[in-house]
Amino acid sequence: MEGSGGRGPGIPAIPTPLELVRDVSVWKAALYFPLSSPLGFVWLVVLAGGVPLAAATTIIWVGLPLWALLLVLLRAGSMLDRRLIRIAFGVRIPDPYRQTPQGSLFQKGKTILGDPATWKDLAFQVVRIPLAFGYWVSSMVMWGLTFALVFAPVGGQINEGFVPDFGRYEPRVDSWYDGLPFTVLGLGCFIGCLYVVKVLSIGHVALSRALLGPSEKQALRVRATQLQASRARGVDAAEAERRRIERDLHDGAQQRLLGVALDIGRARAKINDDPEQARLLIDQAHEGARAAIAELRDLARGIYPAILTDRGLEAALSALAGRSPVPVRISVALPERPPAAVESIAYFTVAEALTNVAKHARADQAAVEVRRDGDRVVVEIRDDGGGGAVLAPHGGLAGLADRAATIDGTLSLDSPEGGPTVVRAILPCTW
Repeated sequence: MEGSGGRGPGIPAIPTPLELVRDVSVWKAALYFPLSSPLGFVWLVVLAGGVPLAAATTIIWVGLPLWALLLVLLRAGSMLDRRLIRIAFGVRIPDPYRQTPQGSLFQKGKTILGDPATWKDLAFQVVRIPLAFGYWVSSMVMWGLTFALVFAPVGGQINEGFVPDFGRYEPRVDSWYDGLPFTVLGLGCFIGCLYVVKVLSIGHVALSRALLGPSEKQALRVRATQLQASRARGVDAAEAERRRIERDLHDGAQQRLLGVALDIGRARAKINDDPEQARLLIDQAHEGARAAIAELRDLARGIYPAILTDRGLEAALSALAGRSPVPVRISVALPERPPAAVESIAYFTVAEALTNVAKHARADQAAVEVRRDGDRVVVEIRDDGGGGAVLAPHGGLAGLADRAATIDGTLSLDSPEGGPTVVRAILPCTW
């Protein structure tokens, strides 16, 4: 298959060294492994010291508060790990805990102890103790050796007789040019370290998802709840759209067409007695008919613009930018046209956002970016206005969020006081 590079289906592509160097997540992971390793040593002390102490003192009731403290520390520590994993690897692992019931501390403790997520948290903290030691040692050895090799010429200049430790083979570096071969070797080790960090990242994320994340049954239950909510929101959005179309037809084109019919009727009555007045009424009816056609055209564009069907998303967004009173920069980077539902939601998200920019933002310019991110289409609208926008419950953006929910998409608004304002829609897409 074209572009497969000889890989089997489902096998991820191996990144090039340049891609690894430019990958921010690799650098975050390189910091995560040594910096998070002390947490493993902390858990070694807590579990090796706290559990025997709590077990030994349970008979005199002192151990019960210690067990409660250990449960609190276990849950808090695991929640911290999920946040750190999200920061370092960009992977969101939701908290899988059962809802704690209202009642006595005994009932709450019983629920927590009966929650499988509690024991999975414990398993993760136990497993991470040897992993933390391995991460710490491997990070120190890898990066320490790489640093020594890369800066061997500097070591030769600063400290004559700089000797890298290679076991029995101990080449001397008495000057900077003697260290250049080691620098080349160090650069190779640097690339190798990045690949090791990438592999460790994949393994650590897989382990974290298995032990810190929800089970398959929990995930299916959450998924079903989300689908029910998105379906309900989709029904509400469709009903609101139907009422809007009905109102626009009744208040706009229908009234104009009624006026056209009345003007034509009056003109027929006067065509013999007062031809000049009849001609004026016919001209008036003609203008009314043109206005009704324009309103119907605008209404049809509001339902689904013809340019979006004929020429695609980029042309439709360019047309929106051309009608905007605020200068808009458009960037569409999609390998192919997404499905019609995704195109439609992306288009109306941009349309509503640019309307808000023109009306409320007091912005000098705006930018629209549409890009592919894996199996999703990301639509981002940014302006340099004063900020302070909110996602009103019954506003236009809230309606678009409901529409995005019908395909399991999300819409978010980030608008701090002073700006900038960023509207971001993330829409699942099957290419």
